[in-house]
Amino acid sequence: MRQPLVAGNWKLNGSREFTRQLIEDITVGVSAGGGSRPLQAGVVVCPPYVYLGDAYAVIDGHDGIGLGAQNLSDHESGAFTGEISAEMLSDVGCRYVIVGHSERRALYGETSALVASKIKAAHSAGLVAILCVGETLEDRESGTTEKVVGEQLDAVINSLGIGSFAETIIAYEPVWAIGTGKTATPAEAQKVHEFIRGRLAADDESIALSTRILYGGSVKPDNAGELFSKADIDGGLIGGASLKAGDFLEICRAAG
Repeated sequence: MRQPLVAGNWKLNGSREFTRQLIEDITVGVSAGGGSRPLQAGVVVCPPYVYLGDAYAVIDGHDGIGLGAQNLSDHESGAFTGEISAEMLSDVGCRYVIVGHSERRALYGETSALVASKIKAAHSAGLVAILCVGETLEDRESGTTEKVVGEQLDAVINSLGIGSFAETIIAYEPVWAIGTGKTATPAEAQKVHEFIRGRLAADDESIALSTRILYGGSVKPDNAGELFSKADIDGGLIGGASLKAGDFLEICRAAG
């Protein structure tokens, strides 16, 4: 059975004090669980690089929360000014790393080939990659959602093999629903999640059944429960709502 997961992507937000306070509030909430029962979902926080050490200082020793980064280099070391390697992330306590977020693809020109290379680097350092896939509004309106998402998945499968998804979580993020207040209906989100799982199953049914697929399009406390109730939605990659402990914890409780 797949354990639900909720990961908070803080993006370019925060300060040292903000980081410490938010994670302290989240750890208290995770410890308290879902009220009358323990929290069943896994929880990950992904602050900016410079606050990973502060975050780990609070998380260290708390089994209920994992630390993730928002990006990484596909290089191990060398003359790559400003880059951060997978080994460096692991060294400061990261267990997860987001790869191929739509903002990285759109704003910084990251190709699916580069994304696959970054996943390989993440795995080499023992990190779990959170692979982001998704379509633009133009793609959706032209009826090419499955073609676009399928090509993004195939770039990883063809480069690294279907076995790479044993250490990869997928996050489906309809680009048109990120930061816009728009959200795919639960039925629309489920349809794409089902397609993704089917795409994996074409190569390995066991991998497909065990791979967690998160939804990442403007998840809020008031829509999380319905989204997460769908058969192939295993939690969420949360943006703005992850910056408020109360909202983030409500979403975590909705996941399990």
